Amino acid sequence: MTGLVGAVAFVVLAPVVGGLIAGLDRILSARLQARVGPPVLQPFWDVLKLLSKRRALVTVFQEYYAGCFLLFAIVAGAIFFGGGDLLLTVFSLALAGVFLVLGAYAPNSPYSTIGAERELLQMMAYEPMLLIAALGCFMATGSFHVDAIYAHPTALVGRLPGVFLGLLFVLTIKLRKSPFDLSASHHAHQELVRGLTTEFSGPTLALVEVGHWYETVLLLGLVYLFLAALGPWVALAGVVVVYALEVLADNIFARLTWRVTVASAWTVAAILGATNLLAVHYLKQ
Repeated sequence: MTGLVGAVAFVVLAPVVGGLIAGLDRILSARLQARVGPPVLQPFWDVLKLLSKRRALVTVFQEYYAGCFLLFAIVAGAIFFGGGDLLLTVFSLALAGVFLVLGAYAPNSPYSTIGAERELLQMMAYEPMLLIAALGCFMATGSFHVDAIYAHPTALVGRLPGVFLGLLFVLTIKLRKSPFDLSASHHAHQELVRGLTTEFSGPTLALVEVGHWYETVLLLGLVYLFLAALGPWVALAGVVVVYALEVLADNIFARLTWRVTVASAWTVAAILGATNLLAVHYLKQ
């Protein structure tokens, strides 16, 4: 029953929390750039405005793929917050990303196609580290189930410091923030217009934006999982600090090339992630 409550709470509350996070993100970015910035509720008004617009599709598959992206983002989060299998959560999140890429490919536009290709490169960069994080949780606690991992008396960050740092590194890629905003950017410096979502508009783009809110809450929930045993307030404070650092990095770093993105993510996964897993394995012997 507790798992069902967690899953339902995620489905209902994640868009609210994710939208507020997006609004605070904009305000913090504006302050870092010596601007006032929009109201904290601006992301909600933007989505409502998109929903009120007329459907304008280059191909009907765009709407289908955008809907599937949103659906599997919700499924991934419901599994996670419902205390389900962490590995299945990672796979569902990856499937959501694949549908978003297919939606970008569907219009056969050069801008969205390049954005889709860069998104695939980003997926290739961060997926190994996400799998290592799930495997590390299993090795540290003996279970892939989120409820068992959450109930573990020892904080995962203590046993998996390398995995945690590697997760924070790829979190920047997954959130599409500088220096890894290759496929899409929330800032005006993106030369691909909006890259991945260039050909999305109106209600279809609203589905994508809400899907991103679900993704953000899920990813921050994964960070919270590593800190949970330290206490809810300490863990929540840690999540706030992590996201604040992501916004800071987004505003002070120039974008890197895809080669550097993939190479650096794999290097981090190998040095921090894999080495940490080996250490946990041999310490158990």
